[in-house]
Amino acid sequence: MTWWKSLNSFPLRIFLVALVLRLVPVVALRTMGIGLDDMFQYDMLARSLATGNGYRWYAYEDLKMLEPYVEFDLSSVDYDPVRGVPTSFRAPLYPTFLALVYLVTGIGSGRFLAARLVQTLLGAALAPLTFAVARNLFPSVSPETVRWRDRAAVLSAWIVACYPLLILYPFGLATENLFFPLVLLSFLFLLKSADKASLANFLLAGLFLALASLTRSVILPFAGLAILWAWFSLKQRRGAIALALVLLVVIAPWIVRNSLLHHKLTGIESSMGYNLYVGYHPDSNGSFTFGVSLDLLPILDDAERDRVGARQALTFIRDDPGRFLPLALNRLSFFFGLEKRVLMYFYANNFLGYIPTVPFLLAALVMFLPFVLVAGSAPVGLALLLPARPKTILLWMLLLAYLLPHVFILSEDRFHLTIVPLLAVLAAYCWAGGWKSIRERWARAGSGKTALFVAAVTVMLLLSNWGWELWRDADKLSQLFGPNGNTLYWPY
Repeated sequence: MTWWKSLNSFPLRIFLVALVLRLVPVVALRTMGIGLDDMFQYDMLARSLATGNGYRWYAYEDLKMLEPYVEFDLSSVDYDPVRGVPTSFRAPLYPTFLALVYLVTGIGSGRFLAARLVQTLLGAALAPLTFAVARNLFPSVSPETVRWRDRAAVLSAWIVACYPLLILYPFGLATENLFFPLVLLSFLFLLKSADKASLANFLLAGLFLALASLTRSVILPFAGLAILWAWFSLKQRRGAIALALVLLVVIAPWIVRNSLLHHKLTGIESSMGYNLYVGYHPDSNGSFTFGVSLDLLPILDDAERDRVGARQALTFIRDDPGRFLPLALNRLSFFFGLEKRVLMYFYANNFLGYIPTVPFLLAALVMFLPFVLVAGSAPVGLALLLPARPKTILLWMLLLAYLLPHVFILSEDRFHLTIVPLLAVLAAYCWAGGWKSIRERWARAGSGKTALFVAAVTVMLLLSNWGWELWRDADKLSQLFGPNGNTLYWPY
């Protein structure tokens, strides 16, 4: 088999490897339930859709489960105990995806396993998608750069296939399972449009951007930048218009539905006020904070919750404007933090039972180190990609447009998983080129040295952030690795 044939068959092979890696834990823990409020809400919405009750939540049977923790105010809504309350708080696509699974499997106790099995397919698809993104992102102007590109593409796909937290993510009833592949697909077709400005590429990019927005609206700033990129960087006005039109056509019906529901213009989801409230509350550090997160939950009218949350957040900022910048820096730190919050929550709440200290420490290292290696190498890979080309500009746009809303609203370490495939691509580009590529980049007058210097500073900042994080959380980590670590019952 020639190298070319082997490379062409690689996407299928890496997909199968990634699929097996994700299936093993899902099947081994097939009776595991769900453990976070977000999962409970997505399940409620999906069950309501699957049973023909529409996009509603908190029917009385679900409400009873939460009554010990939250005292809901039913006076502000037209409450139907059988069907629950119409909502716009969550974006619709992921609950719709779950509902389609439930329509096939039913809403009995086996529905979680069924959803997780389908999600293993979505998770496994990230590996060949990452391979395709890498092959379309990197320049290939000579036989040497083609080999460099192809090595990086293979390496990046293996990173994503074997990335521990991505292997475990299908367990969660979480939007990320759908969001990750949709973002990569939209980015891939935008890259393709830079090489071949066909209407089909722009339409597909717009479609996947719209679907990603209906999964998590945080991607909308990038969608707007992508339209400007197509217009100004590619100089493809027809493509930019096509991109904008398909995006608008797909998301507009849901915006109209939400606006009619609340009798005012409403976006894809009405959670901004809630997130701002949690992110700027005096007791918040800029990340998700239990306790604070429960304050607005009793309000079942989404528009009212959004209004109250936004108003209170502005009050918090006005009362103590000096916190604004420190909170933004905190969120930046959390965004690039070690991937330990999910592990700490599920282990401390006895989902996994007791694990002896040494094996648990090794498991924690397996969880933490991949992000350190990937994120620590990605800045160098990005420096090697410079000078800017339309594709490099698009990559910068995605990274910044996705990062900044989290810096100014709410952040935690799991949010960086969306860009892990892109970081893996950049890290693999660094590793594939080796020291030779770094030396060649350094030899370029001016721009090469500047790019590598900025990359080195970025790596040092990341290392400092992780060291600070371990020092800050040393007490909690010592408890977690202690003899009663699995029964601490910490909130998320």
